[in-house]
Amino acid sequence: MPKIAKPLGALEVSRLSGAGLHAVGTIAGLYLAINKNGARSWILRTKVGNRRTDIGLGSYPAIALSVARERALEAKEKIRQGIDPIADKRARRSVIEWTFDRCAAEYIALHRAGWKNAKHAQQWENTLATYASPEFGSKHVREIGISEVLSAIQPHWLTKNETMVRLRNRIELVLSWAAVKGFRAKENPAAWRGNLDSVLPKPSKVNKRKAHKALAYTDINRFVSRLTLSDGMSAKCLHFLILTATRSNEARGAQWSEIDMQGQTWTIPAERMKAGISHRIPLSAPAVALLASLPRFEGNDNVFQGRANKPLSDMSLTLHMRRMEVDAVPHGFRSTFVDWAAERTNYPPELREMALAHKIANQTQAAYQRGDMFERRRALMNDWAVFVHTPPAQVSVRQIRGAA
Repeated sequence: MPKIAKPLGALEVSRLSGAGLHAVGTIAGLYLAINKNGARSWILRTKVGNRRTDIGLGSYPAIALSVARERALEAKEKIRQGIDPIADKRARRSVIEWTFDRCAAEYIALHRAGWKNAKHAQQWENTLATYASPEFGSKHVREIGISEVLSAIQPHWLTKNETMVRLRNRIELVLSWAAVKGFRAKENPAAWRGNLDSVLPKPSKVNKRKAHKALAYTDINRFVSRLTLSDGMSAKCLHFLILTATRSNEARGAQWSEIDMQGQTWTIPAERMKAGISHRIPLSAPAVALLASLPRFEGNDNVFQGRANKPLSDMSLTLHMRRMEVDAVPHGFRSTFVDWAAERTNYPPELREMALAHKIANQTQAAYQRGDMFERRRALMNDWAVFVHTPPAQVSVRQIRGAA
């Protein structure tokens, strides 16, 4: 049994220095441990059964001397009762801390850096907090079964199917992470195949998702002609979006550093792309001319400047189209481009898919198609720009047939 050292007061403890264990008295085996970096913590050196054990009681000065002595007495009392304080603490921590909410927070924190933007993490937090937490957020993950998962998902499966599909997937991932960490069994009650698919109708049967409203390709020239009458930045961005067949966030977030005016190329970095892969876009002459007409601001790399030196907001293009009283949305221009390419040209489908930064659906074809068909896409985008700026009555046979 360790000897009891001379009792030290709080002031004397604060003056202790030098790496090692410093006995503080009153309770046998109670030490202030100081490591080589000067960090300090409380240690109770004692025996649990026949095994010598060091029990951590907290860091100093966050844990005061008086509290450290109380914790040491509690630990010794547990040992006297035949309880291992370390094992008991580990068990209680498992019961109290590893609730679904805690596991979800840990999962999000670990994966946040790998997600493309902060909005994705916020969506995770919002869906879990809205639908999962009220049902089983405070439960330990080992207690969550199919009934708990269904309590969160089933009431909204028919009315909010797209959101519930995401929610189910997120619950499954959190529970899978908890299983790997050893907090629950590996069987996952949120899995779809061979599990929830026998209880809930398929999303494809429930989710009647509406396509983005798009302008007919036969009306694109009339729309762009009206668009060019406006000098606003939203109109300029919409025009550029149409000429490049890009998504709204890609166009609005365009940076001058991404654009090679001489090479007539726009390279969007992977972190700004939906698929997480960088995308090169050949710029037609009208697209280059549009960029050349835009003002540049010193110390700011935004191509389409919004308020407070930031890119245009996510609603700026939609609002501009509403003011023009057009029954379509910015994303719909990608469909307009596809319809034109399919109906009026002979360009192959995979070329159109590459222009849209889509993956090639045919896996065999994708395996052999290593390049990005850049020069052929340049011809496609040039033809598209000509069609966009040519009144319907003046469209030539060449513009209708495109290139083989």
